[in-house]
Amino acid sequence: MLDRYTEQTGVKIELVTDSTGPLMARLQAEGQNTPADMLLTVDAGNLWQAAQQGLLQPVSSTVLEENVPAKYRDPKGQWTGLSLRARTIFYDPSKVSADQLSTYADLADPKWKGKLCLRTSKKVYNQSLVASMMEHLGEEKTEEIVRGWVANLATDVFSDDTSMLEAIAAGQCEVGIANSYYYGRLLDEKPNFPVKIFWANQGTTGTHVNISGAGVVAGSDNPDGTLKLIEWLSSDEAQGLYASSDKEFPVKVGVDESEMLRSWGEFKKDDINVQKFGELQTQAIQLMDKAGYK
Repeated sequence: MLDRYTEQTGVKIELVTDSTGPLMARLQAEGQNTPADMLLTVDAGNLWQAAQQGLLQPVSSTVLEENVPAKYRDPKGQWTGLSLRARTIFYDPSKVSADQLSTYADLADPKWKGKLCLRTSKKVYNQSLVASMMEHLGEEKTEEIVRGWVANLATDVFSDDTSMLEAIAAGQCEVGIANSYYYGRLLDEKPNFPVKIFWANQGTTGTHVNISGAGVVAGSDNPDGTLKLIEWLSSDEAQGLYASSDKEFPVKVGVDESEMLRSWGEFKKDDINVQKFGELQTQAIQLMDKAGYK
């Protein structure tokens, strides 16, 4: 995507990659002397934290306001979502039928004892999922659900979604929760991958969706040029690349999804403002720890 932008504009982009924690620590240490212009990262919880730490600056953009729904943007303009990922249920169709599945909460039912696989609670994706449940259901009910998940685990939690999905395929467990794009990438490699996707909570709040996104770094020497890049990433062309190359859903309404994403069927998305994932992140971490979710 960045190469495409360079081809079109002649603007060269130097990309420094790392996990979010080290990148944010580096921005904090460099302060106003940072060579960085843009922070591009996953999960609204991370973007919210970066804004709270003063690492991003507010910008005003009618392009982003038109392209990105308000629920996927910071109200103060410090960050914007650029793609959507659904965190939903996956299952082994040789052991489970779709009509046995319904909600995230249902996976806490004793009928799934010894059949559930999960990624570690230490990953921000699960923290945001639990934060959204806290917003919808309250703390007490959410803790009860998370305790049920822990009681139903077939094995230790996994460090990443790909390993968790492969465990379902290998028969180690029958159901699990993962981000949709990991599944899409596995299908790219193995078209006959023996796991199916199920859209959670269709009769209630809708499937949990999160964002990847970006913000202009507070110490940027080129905020105007950086904003132009972020605006381009919200354009039809870039949004189409998110869908076809990265297996993520476009954040811009009306952009055609890739054939693979369309094959999974339409689904109701949770309408929650993603900023809540950041606001409730600390409480979500504490709740999962209390419930024994490692």
